Amino acid sequence: MREALENLERRVSRALATDDQSRIDVLGYGEISTVLRLDVDGRSYACKRLPPFPESAIEPYRTACTAYLAALGERGVRTASSTIEIVPTGGEPAVYCVQPIEDRLLVDHLRTTGRNDVAALAERLVSLVSSTIDDRLGLDAQISNWALDDDGEFVYIDVTTPLIRDANGTEMLDTDLFIASLPAFLRPVVRRFLLGEILSHYYDARAALLDLIANFKKERLDEAIPLFLEVANGTVEPPITRKEVDRYYRSDAVMWEVLQRLRRTDRSWQRRIRRRGYPFLLPGKVDR
Repeated sequence: MREALENLERRVSRALATDDQSRIDVLGYGEISTVLRLDVDGRSYACKRLPPFPESAIEPYRTACTAYLAALGERGVRTASSTIEIVPTGGEPAVYCVQPIEDRLLVDHLRTTGRNDVAALAERLVSLVSSTIDDRLGLDAQISNWALDDDGEFVYIDVTTPLIRDANGTEMLDTDLFIASLPAFLRPVVRRFLLGEILSHYYDARAALLDLIANFKKERLDEAIPLFLEVANGTVEPPITRKEVDRYYRSDAVMWEVLQRLRRTDRSWQRRIRRRGYPFLLPGKVDR
């Protein structure tokens, strides 16, 4: 695995230098990681490449991830088998969260199943999310962060952002990781005025369910929204309305597009003006 990851990191470095991503297989772009496919000895892995951070921050990050996985397990949330791997680069090490690709993504299952199964899945998932989240344990519960195992049980796959607070209510995650991919001029503003509010949504069951349901629109699964709304509104107050879902999604889509434009501008600034490398893989135009 180590040799395969080192080879993958070399291909990522080439992609960053040339904007040619043809030699890497990108599975998705998250808030703090890019998910890459890696095939090793006949098995496939999702390798989540984290933002660059100093070597001194690796063990605290690993500790937060371990605590998060344990806390989720205590609440009955099964998580994807995950290991934190460190790849030397000559500078700051590259950090990957590696997960075997063993389970079927929930969004893929929902595209092919019937209404009765969707309703049953909604009951189970809403119950799981609602019973997991509190003011010390959070979830990024959007639908793309879930898979189903061979027994039809939910598997939570987004473990690279450990949303867990200590007994004093302090985030165990170094929150600068959460905003690391933002242009430097934006980070102080987001850190001071927005980060607390953004993170607080993950610790609120209603907000997490709103985000989960709104992201059906991104996945082109609008037909599932009424079923999930009906189930969610049996657990939250005030009820989530379809108008609120649509408004939330539009706001999220606009924010994502603005953010990607700012990142692309920052990439050009770093490369052309400052003559520096840019350490993040960026998506092309995303149809939302």
